[in-house]
Amino acid sequence: MKLATILVIGSLAVASAASADQPGPDWMPMEQMKAKVIESGYSQVTKLEADDGQWEGEGIKNGQKMEFHADPKTGVIVREKPDH
Repeated sequence: MKLATILVIGSLAVASAASADQPGPDWMPMEQMKAKVIESGYSQVTKLEADDGQWEGEGIKNGQKMEFHADPKTGVIVREKPDH
């Protein structure tokens, strides 16, 4: 019985984690988001993924590796910091 309970709980955790990081239906498409990041001063986008209700990524800006978070509907970068 305990094994069955553990399997069910484990399955639910995997299912919720997988569904939490999907772009919403009204989000800017990934390729368009990459173009917006380039327009905002990045010379390269090396990573881009949906996470916690926004686009999160990494790229190169002014020769420095950066991490950024962007609004999923407008593509506006709302936070960025050097990637250490």
